Amino acid sequence: METLEIEYVAIDADSLTAKMPVSPKVHQPDGVLHGGATLALAESVGSAAAQVLMADKQVQIRGLELSGNHVKSVRSGYVWAKATILHRGKTTQLWQIHVTDDQAALVSVVKFTTMILNRD
Repeated sequence: METLEIEYVAIDADSLTAKMPVSPKVHQPDGVLHGGATLALAESVGSAAAQVLMADKQVQIRGLELSGNHVKSVRSGYVWAKATILHRGKTTQLWQIHVTDDQAALVSVVKFTTMILNRD
């Protein structure tokens, strides 16, 4: 979280939003946001949302699958990731994460599946 400077900025009953600065720290060699950094942001906000929004705090969350489609490049500013629950099951959850730029233009769409485990 510190390395990517991810900051959580909003929460409601079904979603959590975070932002991440776009700087040379997360650029590809040609100066645009690296897709891996985008997916790291998406998984971070999805995992946090899954843990925070669970009614049972005695569970732990593990990611099962993460897939994303990148549709726009970003060179500077911030990207914003909003994780929204699509399926809240007893053992799995399905999250949709929209990553947008400072102008609210879509950058990436990510699907994230989590597994719920009992704490040992």
